[in-house]
Amino acid sequence: MEIDHDATEVISHASRSTPRVANRLLKRARDYAQVRDSHAITKALAMEALEIIGVDEIGLETTDIKILETIIKKYNGGPVGLKTIAAATAEEIETIEDLYEPYLLQAGFLCRSLKGRMATKYAYAHLGIPFPKHQEKHQETLL
Repeated sequence: MEIDHDATEVISHASRSTPRVANRLLKRARDYAQVRDSHAITKALAMEALEIIGVDEIGLETTDIKILETIIKKYNGGPVGLKTIAAATAEEIETIEDLYEPYLLQAGFLCRSLKGRMATKYAYAHLGIPFPKHQEKHQETLL
């Protein structure tokens, strides 16, 4: 199947710079294009496929967003412990620690301190939530 250059850009930006993820997203985009009876993966089809599987333009998945929203909305941006995040999101501690947290840290959406995890200004901005003034002092000492 053919793929437009713009579609490859969409998929690569959402791949978390991980070949395994890029291959998975490419396969889902291909499957979606085939279901739509298209002979090529276009930018629009790639974007629709990502939306259907719950991946945003920078690679955040539904669970990534759920973790960030939990930290921000339930725990005022943190700090909050990993056990608490796991309990609040119904995810296993190991799954958060091994699968979701590395990318959230790498992308700058999450930071760790001795007291727990905190959502960064970037997380607030990406989710469209105003950054609270009381977090400014915490962020300056951590970053």
